[in-house]
Amino acid sequence: MQTLIEIADVFNGKTPSKAEQRTEGLPILKIRDIDGNGKFSGMFGSYVNRKFYKRYSNKKLRTGDTIILNAAHNADYVGNKNALVSEELDGTIATGEWLIVRPKKANPSFINHFLKSPEGRQKIKKEVKGIHLYPKDVERIKVSLPTPDDQIRIATLLSRVEALVATRKDNLRLLDKFLKSTFLEMFGDPLRNEKGFEVRSLNEFYIDPKNGTKCGPFGSALKKNEYVKSGVPVWNMDNISKDGRLQPHVNLWITDDKFEGLKGYSVINGDVIISRAGTVEKMCVLKTIYTKSIISTNLIRVRFGKDLLPLYFVSLMTYCKGRVGKLRTGPDGTFTHMNTGILDKLRFPYPPMDLQNQFASVVEKVESLKALYQQSLSELEDLYDVLSQKVFKGELDLSRIPSENIPEETISERTTQPTDQSAKPDRYAMSDPTERKQLLHQLFDAFIAEQKGASFSLDDFWPQAEQKVLNHMNNESQPPGVDDYEMAKTWLFDLLKSG
Repeated sequence: MQTLIEIADVFNGKTPSKAEQRTEGLPILKIRDIDGNGKFSGMFGSYVNRKFYKRYSNKKLRTGDTIILNAAHNADYVGNKNALVSEELDGTIATGEWLIVRPKKANPSFINHFLKSPEGRQKIKKEVKGIHLYPKDVERIKVSLPTPDDQIRIATLLSRVEALVATRKDNLRLLDKFLKSTFLEMFGDPLRNEKGFEVRSLNEFYIDPKNGTKCGPFGSALKKNEYVKSGVPVWNMDNISKDGRLQPHVNLWITDDKFEGLKGYSVINGDVIISRAGTVEKMCVLKTIYTKSIISTNLIRVRFGKDLLPLYFVSLMTYCKGRVGKLRTGPDGTFTHMNTGILDKLRFPYPPMDLQNQFASVVEKVESLKALYQQSLSELEDLYDVLSQKVFKGELDLSRIPSENIPEETISERTTQPTDQSAKPDRYAMSDPTERKQLLHQLFDAFIAEQKGASFSLDDFWPQAEQKVLNHMNNESQPPGVDDYEMAKTWLFDLLKSG
């Protein structure tokens, strides 16, 4: 085991002052320039003058550097954004938002995958004090460094899975883009209203004047010490994504007794919930498995009658942000306030119900496809975690993995289009992501236990796992997880055999 400082240089980037920033010139790399896949978004948001560039030339990025988010509003997010610097970013300057790790005695891609693996993230999190990550925190992390050839093999294997994850994320992004384009084609720009729809007020469509809108309870009505570990869900701003979807994970709960006292703040499926503080105007349609739930202090609940689809309203406000109504803004141009009075007076072009229903039908079909892609994405992310855990613990026989790097586009073509139609990942997706994750772990861990600590080949693993599944099929009429086993098997065979 070696400490990271023994095999890499670790240092912070440097953010230019406002006077030194430009709209063109020499580029600097900010957090927003790296997308959710850890890739360069293709556009720089800020530039600097030559004086700054020369003064901080030691902060210039090099191909093969790993950059890590070193600060966040919450300690849980520190270190979560991680990118491997490509040739297109070579020579750019990283801002102070980045921690830079420059390998000197290790394969750059190997170091990058180690730092983003479950083991690497856990070690980073253990060192973080507060909401900042400093070079001295990362320097102490210990790394088990295999031979140079094995470093390349590990990086090759994990890069293949990572490429599939990025492809699935792109699939989801493109479907979102398709929905927005479809909305604008069907309904036009609400500000120009080129379709000539009648302009009406939102309060005309409430279920009734009294119950149309409701703000969340005052802080004094629901105190922090009244939250419990399970019970009745309390929805908050974190449950609304920026693209207008409900994030179903519940992190706030109250007791049934407390719910009875706050029944006036309850919500039902089909209600629209809107953020009125923080990231104002985020909204989504509630669709949940819980029969009882309430909104938190910083949300507004809107309930419509039969003449306006909640989905249409949320899509209108999400896709045409800034083109409908006018909210109060602060000096920096961000929204600062939302209340029921603003909603009451909101005016917008009102399309016929049959057109709203046509759009809802399109959304339903797209969301069905997105669900398949999302399941596949979750499975691939689980697979990446399982594989990275094994390789960084030295539990995989790497001799069968080619040591040369293979272009990502070639990998994607081979692994996303299996020749066996029945083995397509989307067709075999269990509904419970926890079960999928457990299955992948169980298949690996059971075999490792039988090897009594010895290293092994994945090619030896499959026949034994297959026999166990067949034995299970003889005992159970509908064995859980068989389809997922076939899916995982196909993925790994493609990953390990291609090239």
